[in-house]
Amino acid sequence: MKLAMIGGVLSVVLALPAFAQEEGDVAAGEKEFRKCKACHMIQSADGEDIVKGGKTGPNLWNIVGRPAGSQEDFKYSDALLALKDSGEVWTEEDLAAYVTDPNAFVQEKTGDSSARTKMTFKLRKGQADIAAYLASVSPDAPAAE
Repeated sequence: MKLAMIGGVLSVVLALPAFAQEEGDVAAGEKEFRKCKACHMIQSADGEDIVKGGKTGPNLWNIVGRPAGSQEDFKYSDALLALKDSGEVWTEEDLAAYVTDPNAFVQEKTGDSSARTKMTFKLRKGQADIAAYLASVSPDAPAAE
């Protein structure tokens, strides 16, 4: 009986890291961002190109801590504007979830099963790494807790 209890407790303790929030690797995220630069650039407020990229998507400079759908001079989908209106502010965790499945993310956040974004790309791995990289180019991001 004791052996079964110890085994049960041990299996729960060993499984805990799997439930912890994955922390991203900035260097790996910088490499993974190559997939994103077809549509997105990272250009600082003073015009310095951190990553030259496309203009199909918004500039991702200072995205962490910024309200969703708020990049000036970019025409967002109604779904992203609804997120903005609801007070959504991008965190690393939300960005990782968003790039996994943008439409599922906005549908969950808005409660609208018909909500759609313009972003059709879904990232299958490295989401936390890309979010960590984007946080590293977000000087106004709140300090991590």
